[in-house]
Amino acid sequence: MTLGFGGLQGCVIQGGGKSGASLAKGYGKLKADPDEILDLPEGFSYRVVSRIGDRMADGFHVPGAPDGMATFEGPDGLTVVIRNHEVSSGAAGGMGPFGENNELSGNVHESQRYDLGVEEKPCLGGTTTFVYDTRAGRLESQYLSLAGTVRNCAGGPTPWNSWVTCEETVELPGKNCLKRHGYNFEVPARAEAYLAQPEPLVEMGRFNHEAIAVDPASGIVYQTEDRQDSCLYRFVPNEPGQLVKGGRLQALAIYGPGEKGVDTRNWTGRRIVQGETKRVRWVDLEDVDSETDFLRYRAFDKGAARFARGEGMWQGRGAVYFACTSGGPNKKGQIWRYTPSPAEGQAGEADQPGTLELFIEPNDGNLIENADNLTVAPWGDVVVCEDSKGDNFLVGVTPKGAIYKLGQNRYNESEFAGATFSPDGSTLFVNIQKTGLTLAITGPWKEGAPS
Repeated sequence: MTLGFGGLQGCVIQGGGKSGASLAKGYGKLKADPDEILDLPEGFSYRVVSRIGDRMADGFHVPGAPDGMATFEGPDGLTVVIRNHEVSSGAAGGMGPFGENNELSGNVHESQRYDLGVEEKPCLGGTTTFVYDTRAGRLESQYLSLAGTVRNCAGGPTPWNSWVTCEETVELPGKNCLKRHGYNFEVPARAEAYLAQPEPLVEMGRFNHEAIAVDPASGIVYQTEDRQDSCLYRFVPNEPGQLVKGGRLQALAIYGPGEKGVDTRNWTGRRIVQGETKRVRWVDLEDVDSETDFLRYRAFDKGAARFARGEGMWQGRGAVYFACTSGGPNKKGQIWRYTPSPAEGQAGEADQPGTLELFIEPNDGNLIENADNLTVAPWGDVVVCEDSKGDNFLVGVTPKGAIYKLGQNRYNESEFAGATFSPDGSTLFVNIQKTGLTLAITGPWKEGAPS
């Protein structure tokens, strides 16, 4: 990960096989940050929005482990940002919003916490919301917006102005919890302090959730699963925009003769090559709230495709992009692109099915190493957060698949998480997870667009 990319510019990199991706110039060489937090290209800068432990407007503290985020238009040109916190059950006080000894937990009514936890150890996951003025580069306020959940990893925004937050766990009642976990929850985007009602979206499935993306044309929700042998799921709501009213859960399968149970991980055997497009079909799933973590195995029995740790997901440019963190022969990661059918979820879908394309599979850690959260920039580039064991970068990918370095974590070896652009396109928000930092990055995004 330490190899300079200036000398590789324009080359095709080889991993376990030809990557098919060139390292583009992007916004230029990264400049050393004198504060040793975040290296960025010339002309770019960042501000620290918040840190773990900061006191919020509602009296609670900013929790640790910030993860997935999304932005929404707020009043008077302000930006509303909803932020996940991937705090495990049984975590120490200080990681959650209630103070070092959880002394503030009683300030939230029991009905507003999904799970109270066991023996004075509250479940400390959830979401916070902050309001930011991109014009002044200033934090206006922040507050707790969901409480009592566990390991809120990623999620995704909806077209109806809410955030779906995902629990990356299938924990059962026992040592740390009173209730089942492994669900999605919906959080409205509001500029004023508001604690969402913690209602699990049970019919979206109980599994090791990671992220979601919504097709604005159909209201269908796509979901990733963070397992080495995961599925890609689709939730067809009974009423678009009303997830709480239930729907059908399905898993993606490759369409066509002899294609049952395709393994897309490309670890061994038959490979799907970069740029290859497959027609897909969707198989119905039952018993989606099972106590066991076997949902994906039942899907495989019906012909669903296998993926390598589905993680970040985002809708943009008429498609859904998602990362598989350990895909490819060298397990450096893949990014896929799903294009919905014009009749997505409808009777005529079989005649014009959606398509799945292996967008990039670099197979070289100098390009991308273990893609995790991702977002689609207003101008079409995919911005990827790395989650590797060493140096971690923010990486850009152009619509043609060219890769460039956008930023490097100089603070520690933590992953980046939650990359998301403000509605006006001026600011990229991102988290350095292990240290509990949320940053706002600005610069000549449009003027210096990568070639």
